[in-house]
Amino acid sequence: MKRVPCLQLAGMAIVALFGTAFEPFSPASAQTFSSSYTSTAPKDCRVTSAHTEVDDSTIRTCPGKAGLVVLISEDDLRETVSVGRNRAAAKKEPAAQVWFGPFNSTEHTVEWRALNGKPFAIIQRWHIADNGDEDKAGRPIAKPMLAVTRLPPGQVCHVAYVDAQANPNPNELARKAADEFARDFKCGEDEVKMIGETGKAVGLATR
Repeated sequence: MKRVPCLQLAGMAIVALFGTAFEPFSPASAQTFSSSYTSTAPKDCRVTSAHTEVDDSTIRTCPGKAGLVVLISEDDLRETVSVGRNRAAAKKEPAAQVWFGPFNSTEHTVEWRALNGKPFAIIQRWHIADNGDEDKAGRPIAKPMLAVTRLPPGQVCHVAYVDAQANPNPNELARKAADEFARDFKCGEDEVKMIGETGKAVGLATR
């Protein structure tokens, strides 16, 4: 598996769409962005063994939107998340090969961003373990981060990261990143973007 390099942006580009005074408004030209949600909790997914040397390694295949499934592979206290028409397709996507070095996990809610009802990206909250910041029991304190992942058509891969602790409005930033970047993002060519203020979680995930 490989890690993905990141490109830090100084700011978010705000794109405004204007109609002209000389053309009548056409409902067909209107674009409606929306969010819906699914669960990746074990009770809502098919859970199988990953058949690795780690006894507690598992694979969850979870129903998503528009006939897609979310594939979560857990191995050695680290997860990868991918999406596809089925488990085999999701496993072949670049997202299934991207891992973060520190121990990590994902929350069980997946946000699906859609344009005119068609999903084009997911947003999921990750928790990245910080070995340099321990609680009273000596356990690393996890730092939160949002990851934006693009969906088919085209490959499935990470598009942007938002530090959920360093930014007061991480959900809004993640949605804006998904809406502006995911559909045209080229996996393997474009660098993953770091959106907003860069905090500890993004630093841990990308070092």
